[in-house]
Amino acid sequence: MNKLYPSAAEALKGIVADGQLMAVGGFGLCGIPEALIDALRDSGVKDLTVISNNAGVDGFGLGKLLETRQIKKMISSYVGENKEFERQYLAGELELEFTPQGTLAEKLRAGGAGIPAFFTKTGVGTLVAEGKELREFDGETYVMERSLVADVALIKADVADRSGNLRFNLTARNFNPAAATAGKICIVEVERVVATGELAPDDIHLPGIYVHRIVHNPTPEKRIEKRTLTEKKGA
Repeated sequence: MNKLYPSAAEALKGIVADGQLMAVGGFGLCGIPEALIDALRDSGVKDLTVISNNAGVDGFGLGKLLETRQIKKMISSYVGENKEFERQYLAGELELEFTPQGTLAEKLRAGGAGIPAFFTKTGVGTLVAEGKELREFDGETYVMERSLVADVALIKADVADRSGNLRFNLTARNFNPAAATAGKICIVEVERVVATGELAPDDIHLPGIYVHRIVHNPTPEKRIEKRTLTEKKGA
């Protein structure tokens, strides 16, 4: 079975649609599927609910989909570097389901494992737990969280073989494997494609059974977030 597609646009064709729930891998700007996000923007689909650790930055990553108003809701744990996100949210134009980072990762992992819900202590006694079931285990209170299963997962990996087995590069692994397993259909963007069998079994981070389509993007932009400081007068 050939999983390799000639372009990101071709890989999305017949898969993406208005109103879908999408899981997008990445952490900050590390390990994000840049070409697939661009192709999703160009597809014109709208009213999307996007599961992602963060919402990109202005003009890059998921920030591009916010600018074109294709996202109606974000399920995220951190959204602090996108001014357009802030503007839309404060204006009541964008929905947000704020989720603790570890809980978000477990929601995706559980969804991929076929586990409909789980209990965690994270968020008990806060706004996170409002309206959710609480239960006591061994004298401790836990909140029930529903898992997440996306219609489509868009992820980024370093290397794929033609069967879809993936290897990620260091911390770019982040949310990508969990997003991949939680997607009913998974499309991966990779920098290198090798023959099936070239990856050693112990080097495979995600089996190809989870991957449906592959896009080769050998020259991603790979932006790096850098800390900037403002000098104080007299300091």
